[in-house]
Amino acid sequence: MTPPIPQIRSLYRRLLRELPSTPQTTRTQHQKLSSPSHLQQRIRSTISSRTSEDPSSSGKTQSQIQQAEQFVQYVQAQRTYATLLERYNPGMGMTEEERVRLSARRVGMNLPVEYEAGGEGE
Repeated sequence: MTPPIPQIRSLYRRLLRELPSTPQTTRTQHQKLSSPSHLQQRIRSTISSRTSEDPSSSGKTQSQIQQAEQFVQYVQAQRTYATLLERYNPGMGMTEEERVRLSARRVGMNLPVEYEAGGEGE
């Protein structure tokens, strides 16, 4: 039995969507495909070699497809988790000073400007 090509193609696209974009530039899906990273090249070569294997190893191929689908689900869940953490813990990445200042503003108070000995004239 040959591996289900549409299922593998769909899985490959889902993997590409879940890969992090490079921080230097925001890349669109078209740019990801026209200049793939090393990881994307490796995934593509692995998937293309699996689809051209002999039909006797279809059980192994199905197992690998299921593992890849589980990986995609895991990565999607991690992305959702990070989004929810940011949404419900907005002060998580703040310094202690910033957190105190925002807490004071929340109850209607403004903290006084602190004097700095450097004398940069405020």
